[in-house]
Amino acid sequence: MKNKKVYGSLNSAATLKVLACLFEHDLDFDFVPIDLEAGEHKKPFLSMNPFGQVPVYEDGDTKQFESRAIIRSMAHQYGKKGEELIYWDSREQAVVANWIDVEDHHFEPPALKLNSELVIKPKKGLTPDEETVAEAEAKLAKVLDVYEARLSKFKYLASDKYTIADMLHLPNIQALMGTQTKKLFDSRPRLSAWCTAILARPAWIKVVEMQQRAQA
Repeated sequence: MKNKKVYGSLNSAATLKVLACLFEHDLDFDFVPIDLEAGEHKKPFLSMNPFGQVPVYEDGDTKQFESRAIIRSMAHQYGKKGEELIYWDSREQAVVANWIDVEDHHFEPPALKLNSELVIKPKKGLTPDEETVAEAEAKLAKVLDVYEARLSKFKYLASDKYTIADMLHLPNIQALMGTQTKKLFDSRPRLSAWCTAILARPAWIKVVEMQQRAQA
């Protein structure tokens, strides 16, 4: 039995982000699946997260919720010098924090809406709302223009080094690459190269393989 556990769902972008971080740090852990459709993220799960959301990360006696907080903590605790996913220097760390907030407040909202319309609805036999899709794509396009400009100066969002700011984008990008929204990424060459690079990370490939095994 490992002393680290992740309680979550492989259909949850937040859970997938935490799993990617664990694999990036080569940490052993147990994955405890939570069935969201069956409401398992409610009682008694509320004792671990009062908001009833996944994931919850358990490391020994410590339990954490909120994926970005988990990932920041993990990056600080387990980062190897020279390979860390978050900088030790406060000024450099501030830049990483800036792009984490960009992902949270600007990228993820339209990305999640598009995933809901273009990925989740079709799986349930429902038809996407074209107006909602168009509005979300327009919002996401403006964000991606900012990314394209940023990536003309640096290889990754925070710097020329891969950090958790990049990693947090992986689940939503992975999902959108299988939809019509892929065109927004393909039409921006620097952004497209960035997507190719981060999606090829061995840690992320392990997450995708976990999903595939669960769906088989």
